[in-house]
Amino acid sequence: MPHATRQLPPISSPIHDPVPRVARGAHAGRAPACAFIAITSMALACVGGCATTPRSDPYNPLTEADRDSTLAGRLNEQASDLMDKDPAQAEDLLRKALAADLYCGPAHNNLGVLLLRRDDLYGAASEFEWARKLMPGHPDPRMNLAMTLEAAGRTDDALDAYASALELYPEHLPSMQAMASLQVRTGRTDDRTAGMLREIAMRGESDTWKSWARTQMAIREAR
Repeated sequence: MPHATRQLPPISSPIHDPVPRVARGAHAGRAPACAFIAITSMALACVGGCATTPRSDPYNPLTEADRDSTLAGRLNEQASDLMDKDPAQAEDLLRKALAADLYCGPAHNNLGVLLLRRDDLYGAASEFEWARKLMPGHPDPRMNLAMTLEAAGRTDDALDAYASALELYPEHLPSMQAMASLQVRTGRTDDRTAGMLREIAMRGESDTWKSWARTQMAIREAR
């Protein structure tokens, strides 16, 4: 979902769940892409360096002098604009961004989104883990990791990851929608489900989500 949330597609019946969408990394499309994220450890912060060109091997540790967060942020912004139109070019830009600064959390998250779209679940999970650690105050990488775990059939781990996103930011509607949807589909509803459905019914991201939540509430009340 950082949050460039897309419109949900129509569904054939309100009893079926809408489709949660992955979030781009850190409010993609807003500048600066790396510099605004509050990271507690200076070793992980996206601070400016001296490099002028990306390296070819992004996952080797960088020295402080080698890192260029300004370049990484600029490349991440360019990639954000291309993720829907030209994913291959966007991926190339994101890898160059990470070559410039390995610790740019939004670039990791956006790369994870691209990998998840093409069902590279292992690669996506790895990128979302990087983003989660580099963006400890942001729920989106946690939600995206949960969606990856869900796609891999790891339902319990996915529910835990959605819950982690909501512990960090209780009002994070995309995580709420995704978690409630998974709970309903797998029969894992609990004492949190009713509250999430009420929230989605009132302020869901689309009329489809609101209608779905109201339907689920009616089903629960009829039991």
